[in-house]
Amino acid sequence: MSDAAIQLFSTLTCPKCGHQSTETMPTNACQYFYDCRGCGAVLKPKPGDCCVYCSYGDIPCPPIQESGDKSCCG
Repeated sequence: MSDAAIQLFSTLTCPKCGHQSTETMPTNACQYFYDCRGCGAVLKPKPGDCCVYCSYGDIPCPPIQESGDKSCCG
């Protein structure tokens, strides 16, 4: 466990259109789907990532921040 505070906001960047949106991350579950507000693409985690925040966000999800374990949700 880290002494750093858990960050609850992450800026997602769509790989299709580049649109960026800052979102509040859930603390009790991983978010597997995200609808891009720019182009409407449905984002899913990249292989090996637990959620869209770990794949497309500038801050990983709270469980990863806390434990560093990429299998936190699976």
